[in-house]
Amino acid sequence: MTYAESVRFLYDLRLFGAKFGLENTYKLAALVGNPQQRLRFIHVAGTNGKGSTCAMLESIYRQAGLRVGLYTSPHLVAFGERLQVNRKLIPEADIVRLVEAMQPLLKSFPADHHPTFFEVVTVMALCYFAEQQCDLVIWETGLGGRLDATNIVTPLASVITNIQFDHQRWLGETLDRIAAEKAGIIKPGVPCITATDEPPALAVIQETALRQGSALTLVTPLHTLHPPLDTLRLPLLGWHQRMNAAVALATVRALQPVLPVSETAIRDGLSSVRWPGRLQLVQVDRPDAAPAPGATAGSSGPGQTPSRANSPGPPRRVLLDGAHNSAGVTSLRAALEEYFSDQKPTLVLGVMADKDWDLMCEILAPLADRILCVPVHSERSADPAQLRQACRRTNPRAVVEVYPALPEALRCALDDPFVVVTGSLYLVGEAMEWLHLIATPNNDEKALNEWTTRPPAA
Repeated sequence: MTYAESVRFLYDLRLFGAKFGLENTYKLAALVGNPQQRLRFIHVAGTNGKGSTCAMLESIYRQAGLRVGLYTSPHLVAFGERLQVNRKLIPEADIVRLVEAMQPLLKSFPADHHPTFFEVVTVMALCYFAEQQCDLVIWETGLGGRLDATNIVTPLASVITNIQFDHQRWLGETLDRIAAEKAGIIKPGVPCITATDEPPALAVIQETALRQGSALTLVTPLHTLHPPLDTLRLPLLGWHQRMNAAVALATVRALQPVLPVSETAIRDGLSSVRWPGRLQLVQVDRPDAAPAPGATAGSSGPGQTPSRANSPGPPRRVLLDGAHNSAGVTSLRAALEEYFSDQKPTLVLGVMADKDWDLMCEILAPLADRILCVPVHSERSADPAQLRQACRRTNPRAVVEVYPALPEALRCALDDPFVVVTGSLYLVGEAMEWLHLIATPNNDEKALNEWTTRPPAA
């Protein structure tokens, strides 16, 4: 099997959709010898900040000298981003080998209970981390927690970053129902750490922790004032990242009796953490080519047209942020007001249709004088024409345009000195490819992020 063939096999697993439940994952893990029983985990759930918190935990424990596996999703560009050991992506040869090992095992499942893409990849990750003899695995949930495929492990600690509205169709329409799904990762006697501050959601987490005999640590904004966060400069911008760092730090403190870490390793880990596409600020040269045709301009009055530069000019600043729900773009807006209050960015916006895109536009549109609405390279993309209408309702003074694809919008946007690309991690990954900030795989692996699912039975 070639690597391209293994990617195609994984892509074809999407035909089985995504479903809630642990039966398939338990069975598939048993067929490969239950590698999860030979590993130690920190299990991380939550609405926002899961990936950043995972990256911080990984960096701290790696600085402490441990061999650390990192399992996250979705990926920005390459599938291998999902499975890393000491921040090195799984080699393509190992992906091929693991896919080949999975194929005969899948024949033991009936057609109507075939394992999904995420179930197969989760077990592949367990196999890989066990083979690599990882001392610790930072283990991010996919969707929810209680019935997520990752929930077959018994971790050293359960982390719930926060509870906000997202994926309501599958997790519930209220914060307490969403919290109940996330709190499903809390295991008997295993400590739990959370920064949840919404009272209905926190009440559910507190009740679950009490029922499970789990010591609960509640992280609040005051924790960002504790050493070393009181003096440390994080590489990741934004107040929300300081809260994520406080959650990571509280987790490390809770696990000190099991996984001792020096203060130096904590400081070095937090100060060197990398997590691309989250308030990532870069400088890029404006392309020499003229902006591509095809934009449809829309504004509140006649005579408003975007300015154009005729020469390359100085490098432009581009802020890439994968905020993909209302809570995420609220954090983005706060960061823009904190760090870039003296300038109006050009906003390049693409959102998934299953998100609260109308509210996201309402939050972001007032910050920009010029907004370029684009489709996300996904079956689930929101219509950019609808994004334009929502942005114009909130900010009728802005020049709002629709572009048929992200590259055309970026060619035009980089005429302006400060550009913000946001609305979806998928969009940010595509932008990073186009800006040559990340290596482009030989195969188009972004489509492996696509999924469809059915809500769990009541």
